[in-house]
Amino acid sequence: MRRVRAALALLLVGGLAACGTAPDGGTIRTPASRPPSAAGSPAPTGPPEITLAFAGDVHFMDRTLKLLDDPNTAFGPIADQLKSADLALVNLESAVTARGTPEPKAFHFRAPASAYTAIKAAGVDVVTLANNHALDYGRVGLSDTLAAAKAAEMPYFGAGANAAEAYAPYVTTIKGVKFAFIGFDQFFELWQQWKATETQSGIAMAWDLTRARAAAKAARAQADVLIVYMHWGDEGVECPTKGQQNFAAEMVKAGADMVIGTHAHLLMGDGYLGKAYVQYGLGNFVWYHDDAWSNDTGVLRVTLKGTKITKTELVPASISRTTGQPLPATGAEATRISTKYAGLRACTKLSATPTAP
Repeated sequence: MRRVRAALALLLVGGLAACGTAPDGGTIRTPASRPPSAAGSPAPTGPPEITLAFAGDVHFMDRTLKLLDDPNTAFGPIADQLKSADLALVNLESAVTARGTPEPKAFHFRAPASAYTAIKAAGVDVVTLANNHALDYGRVGLSDTLAAAKAAEMPYFGAGANAAEAYAPYVTTIKGVKFAFIGFDQFFELWQQWKATETQSGIAMAWDLTRARAAAKAARAQADVLIVYMHWGDEGVECPTKGQQNFAAEMVKAGADMVIGTHAHLLMGDGYLGKAYVQYGLGNFVWYHDDAWSNDTGVLRVTLKGTKITKTELVPASISRTTGQPLPATGAEATRISTKYAGLRACTKLSATPTAP
């Protein structure tokens, strides 16, 4: 009988370490049980340590489409950096569809539904769809993209069946801290045609500043930490434009604790705007084309104690010129990328440390 009771007790303890579902639909991540502290030593107290991982543009075309032959390994070894974080986020730079008509623009990206399988297998928890390729195959393609995400149980933000959905935040609770994520596109081409409205599907646009401000304030009211993920900047330009700087300031005024960006195909600088952390560009990540000038990349890891950022670090990587996968950089290559990244702050007008607003 004692053995039975002991077994039941072990099962009960194991059950308490499981993950649950928050009332808002997000995931409550409960840390696994730990051994008791030494006799006489107080249990650790204070805010929990939380790590977030961010990466740039991901799609599956040409050479990267072949990676979906085995979706579980599509991201390669860089996936370890994503999986080890409490939450990981990338920009899905593609329509997920086999239908639709190409829009009147130069480049069109699409992927099969197994793209979501690959993204989930890499440890990514949520994707942003607010970019200049989500509607490459029109609203039919966007409808398929959203439906495939829901079928794969892949959370997303930045696009939707209407404006209310596109501008709505993704909200999740990690170790007792509630995070809200919203995304906007600041790319000018076709923005009027692609914007979400009350009666039309589309993506959330930075150009609609009144709606963007309202979305940020509404999201901030629902969470302890607000993160805005942007698609912005001039392609091939390492320094932020005036438009990027102005919009980052608007988001910080509206309550953003972090503003993270991508789109320019290059790494861009980071730093603090008042108390808020801003990263202007994470570059390409899983990328279809071999452009030697744009192969530097990495995973941005942000560590918090509760709601306070305590560390930011770019884990350097280089995009393989054969597979398109981001490979962790080592040795002289890692030093080169890290040194270059540190120097990019000079043109951002951001501070190295938080400052009073």
